[in-house]
Formats: sequence, structure tokens, C-alpha cells
Amino acid sequence: MTLHCAVLDDYQGAALTLADWTPLAGRVEVHVLREHLTDREKLVAALADCDIVVAMRERTPFDAELLRRLPRLRLLVTTGMRNASIDLAAAAAAGVTVSGTASSSTPPVELTWALILGLARQLTVENRALCEGGPWQSTVGQDLHGRTLGLLGLGKIGSQTARIATAFGMEVLAWSQHLSAERAAAEGAQLADSKHDLLQRSDFVSIHLVLSERTRGLLGEAELRAMKPHAYLVNTSRAGIVDQAALLRALREGWIAGAGLDVFETEPLPADDPLRSLPNVLATPHLGYVTEQNYRTYYADVVEDIAAFLAGNPLRVVETA
Repeated sequence: MTLHCAVLDDYQGAALTLADWTPLAGRVEVHVLREHLTDREKLVAALADCDIVVAMRERTPFDAELLRRLPRLRLLVTTGMRNASIDLAAAAAAGVTVSGTASSSTPPVELTWALILGLARQLTVENRALCEGGPWQSTVGQDLHGRTLGLLGLGKIGSQTARIATAFGMEVLAWSQHLSAERAAAEGAQLADSKHDLLQRSDFVSIHLVLSERTRGLLGEAELRAMKPHAYLVNTSRAGIVDQAALLRALREGWIAGAGLDVFETEPLPADDPLRSLPNVLATPHLGYVTEQNYRTYYADVVEDIAAFLAGNPLRVVETA
């Protein structure tokens, strides 16, 4: 019997070209959905006959209600080994195996620096002026050398970001709830006395924390007002870590100079969202992990996960803590 597999949210149509799917030939029929389905009824209809679903990161949530409505589903593969949008307990109760893939931390580090550099040198403003026949040089950029980068989180991505900052000649501050001075020093950073201390002293603040109940809303009005008026906030982690209403006020009223954003509360970002038009925002459509090599890793592991599941030996099983 041929099983049916849907690959979700393949915006670029990359899934079938960046991996060899022939090991599944004759056993699994694969179809790709390039458009993101926000309508629950359309999503259920699209997946109703699927035995296997491949989810790209957290683009499509799989909660208990959705899993209940997909009785044929037996294997759910997520790219990466962490996916907060999958109810793992509900999946287990429904008899659905959840497998993951390897993922590189290098691409989000590189994008973080693209945003920092773009903000520092006003690339959005200058590129628009150049393309539209505006003034030749209208801004004066900020130097990175000698400035302070504040890192909220010093894990795998944050520590790589810190090492690059030192190469630019920046001072690096770091803070998270359980970060020690010794751990910070090992990555070339100084432990800030507090979150507030880091925000007050930094010229650029970059977020590298996992979204959880502890970190949701970590930066609100008080925290954004504590930042320097010439400072920039960069978020390539999760939008929920920052109070979005407070962030909009901060950007509109000049509490901070601007923001580099790769993550949003609603994705894709609605066409009328004010973040699309604010002149002091450099925004990208959640590109942190979107690179050719990362996609090759994702989809090669997806094929391997499916083949292993069919053989009765699931790989890289993601389980509840």
C-alpha cells in the first residue's frame, strides 16, 4: 500500500530538489504545499488522507484538536529537534510518532549580523534612496568598533554572535536568568549585573532566548524605555519575547533608534501590519534558518526519518520532557 505524505509550507518549492527522495519511491507518494494554510478547515481537508506530514519549523501548529481530526496520521516530521507548536503529549496519545532533523545554528547567527550591520549603516534608507533616485548619502552610519553589544541569551547562537562581535572590536555584555560570569567570560562576554543593566549600557541588543512562559514578554515598555535612544533591538528568536504593542510605541515615539526583526507574532506578516512601513525597521520574513545547506540537511533527514519509520525503527524521535 502506498502511503501519502504532505510537505507543508515549502514556500520556495525546495523540498523535492534539495534532497534525494528515491529511497521512498513506490512506498510513499509525496506532495508539496507551497502556500501556508491558515484556514483550519482547508488544512484538515488537505491533510485528511495523509499518513505522514512534514512540518517546516513552527509555521503550522499541530494542536490536540488538529491531531484528533487527522486519524490517518502516523508520522509527523518537524525540521529541527524542537517545535513548540506541536502538542507532543496529544501526538503520543493519538499514536503519532514525531521525528526531527538536524539543524545548523550558523544561519541565524549570520542573519543576526546582517540585521545589525544593516541597521548600523542605515542600509534600508540608503538603498531605497538609491533605487528611487533620492539623495546621494542622507544618513551617517554608526560604528561597531568600540560600541557595546548586549546579548539576551548566550547559548549556541548567542555565543557565536558574541565571538563575531569581538572580531568587530565591540564590547559584549550578556544576560540570562541562569548565566554565570564564568560562562560569559568563556565566550568573550561580560555578565551584566541585570537585564536592566544590559539594556541601559548596550548600543545594540540582540535576543537569543527560547520562548517559554519565563521569557514571554521579557521586554516590555519599562525595558524598552531603559534602552539608549540611539540603540537598536534585534530579534531573530521569537516575537513573543517582546511585547509587540510596546515595541511599536518605542519605534514610533523614538524610545529606541530602530529594530531588526526576523520573527513576528503572525506569520506570514499581514499586508497591513505597521511593521512593514516603519522607516526605522529592517525586517526579513523569518529567514534565520533559511539557507541552502540547512534545507539540504532538513530534507535529507526527513527522507531518512520516513524510511526508518517504515522499517519500524523511528529515528530522532522528539518526546515530551
